[in-house]
Amino acid sequence: MLELLLCSLLTIFPDYLYRRYRQGKRFGHEITLYSVWFELRFGIVACLMLTVALITMIFYYHPSTSTATLYYRTVPIVPETSGRVAEVHVELSAPVKKGDVIFRLDNSKQQASLETARRKIAEVDAAMLAAQADILKAEGQLQEAKSALQQATDELDTKSELQKRNPGIVPQRDIEKLQVAVAGRQGSLDAAAAAKQSATTRLSALLPAERASAEAAQAEAQVDLDKTYIRAGVDGRVEQFSLRPGDVVNPIMRSAGVLIPDGAGRRGLVAGFGQIEAQVMKVGMVAEATCISKPWTIIPMVITSVQDYIAAGQFRGGEQLLEAQNTVRPGTILVIMEPIYKAGLEGVTPGSSCVANAYTSNHDRITSGQVGAFKSFALHVVDATGIVHAMLLRIQALLLPVRTLVLSGH
Repeated sequence: MLELLLCSLLTIFPDYLYRRYRQGKRFGHEITLYSVWFELRFGIVACLMLTVALITMIFYYHPSTSTATLYYRTVPIVPETSGRVAEVHVELSAPVKKGDVIFRLDNSKQQASLETARRKIAEVDAAMLAAQADILKAEGQLQEAKSALQQATDELDTKSELQKRNPGIVPQRDIEKLQVAVAGRQGSLDAAAAAKQSATTRLSALLPAERASAEAAQAEAQVDLDKTYIRAGVDGRVEQFSLRPGDVVNPIMRSAGVLIPDGAGRRGLVAGFGQIEAQVMKVGMVAEATCISKPWTIIPMVITSVQDYIAAGQFRGGEQLLEAQNTVRPGTILVIMEPIYKAGLEGVTPGSSCVANAYTSNHDRITSGQVGAFKSFALHVVDATGIVHAMLLRIQALLLPVRTLVLSGH
């Protein structure tokens, strides 16, 4: 309607002025309800053509959309293991900080495993003390074996010397017995040395390895125990948290609730524009938006991201071929807009529906001097027509509460 009124001032109104003051035709006399088409046909036709061209240009170069939303990501509260809820530390709706315990699963089994691992470490420590005593014992046995071997060797050397000096004074049988005794004492010495080496190896290598394994088992048991305490991963707020002690939660089939991070949905606006605006939407375009949750307010914004893909065309590989006609609704160009001024979205509830306009600006091309006079004028006209869409957005912002509260019928 606004475009029609604007175009009529440039077409029908001059045509009427010509008929009135040049030809002397007046309303109610020569120009009536039945003759208005014939008298003002040139202005009416030009007005309709100019209106269609103006509307097309405005909606193409300054696109608008009513599918703009403050999307926000929620974090599911899911335990890493299945179990029965033992304690719940938050209410139905409550703020939480990172690391706060939200609820706890029954962990009697994990506590028993942790206690078993601790007992195993204590057992290994006791075995290390026993191994130290075994080393001392082995050292005593080694010293005893050395003494016995030395005694047997000295006695053998003495009798062998006497036998050399005075053959027959020492029976050969005694010498042979002493030789066997020396060999036995040497074996005892080797056994004592081996026992000491075994005790030393057990203390320095085997038992530390067993203790390390026990410590690893303890750490694993501690991790399993910590998994029964479900904590908040980020600062945020738990909403609609109806979990109660006795409920069974499963990480695959059933989550415990959702956590909404702080600042979620307050960074930018996600809008979907028609596919025909794919060549117009650019990063850096100035935009405006008005949201239902904050009526009578125009929020200046800027486009920070334009998605290069249309979600309607995606598919997941399977055993069936694609059928193009199954894509009933055409997709939209996804655009992310952020407020120009700090705290521009303050007061807008995350998830709110909004209406947004984007405005094409050719100022850089015009001031570059690389376009001709006619094209520069045309670009000026394109930029100037953005004010029409800006007026329409403000009219929508004024009528939005009335349409929502009065005309919706609720």
